[in-house]
Amino acid sequence: MIGGSDSNKSFLEMAEAVGEEIAKRGAAVVCGGLGGVMEAVCRGAKKHGGITIGILPTDFKEHANSYVDIAIPTGMGYARNFLVAKTGDAVIAIAGSAGTLSEMAIAWFSDRPVIALVSSGGWAKRLAGTKIDERRQDVVIAAETPQDAVEKAFKALDWE
Repeated sequence: MIGGSDSNKSFLEMAEAVGEEIAKRGAAVVCGGLGGVMEAVCRGAKKHGGITIGILPTDFKEHANSYVDIAIPTGMGYARNFLVAKTGDAVIAIAGSAGTLSEMAIAWFSDRPVIALVSSGGWAKRLAGTKIDERRQDVVIAAETPQDAVEKAFKALDWE
């Protein structure tokens, strides 16, 4: 799950619902481990006993949000976006600015399915239904709801 730390209530509700859906299906949540969308997706996962992994930009586990089970401090700043995008089997994007864009691009060239919640705006909306470049024949998968996003991620991974 990727998205900004500065998010509005609607985006946070979407992220929490994504976390709930992922946990209900028995998968773990991987995110950047901080606040905003990252905290909301972890909170949603914990509602259903899910496991949450936060890959932190700082050197300190204590910087993780309170819903992270496994905090991985990297001390890498924005370079940790590479690890976030590579660790997940698929990437679901909500809204987002430059950090989210970088994670979507990394997931793309790493052959991870990239799912974008269109209604959230930002880079998710801009890239939904498009190719980031010609390395792949598929497109960034457009999703309308959090449930749709998780369903499409599982389908793209053949986890149905």
